[in-house]
Amino acid sequence: MADISAVRRKSRIRRHGRVRKRVHGTAARPRLAVFRSNKHLVLQVINDDEGTTLAAASTVEAPQRAEGSTGSIDGAARIGKLVAERAKAAGVEKVVFDRGGFLFHGRVAAAANAAREAGLEF
Repeated sequence: MADISAVRRKSRIRRHGRVRKRVHGTAARPRLAVFRSNKHLVLQVINDDEGTTLAAASTVEAPQRAEGSTGSIDGAARIGKLVAERAKAAGVEKVVFDRGGFLFHGRVAAAANAAREAGLEF
């Protein structure tokens, strides 16, 4: 019998491939990519044409770990707000959302909603 975590990982990677066929970040509208692990969340604003990251935020950063839980919806909302502030400082107003094969639910949705409330347009 296959390891269930390996099956889930392969399924997520297949879903991510389907999403990435349609989602492409440009200079005018970069891609807001999400990676979620059991303990942390990483958000990046990426220009795929140039292959550069314009802004990023993660719960791995020391100030974020000090503020509270990193694997919770509250932590995801803090990171969503932080990445939106950093993106706006880099001159980004509009993004396309790349959920990375994860369901738009829980921490992924909380981060996206916080980024919207902080001024990023999806």
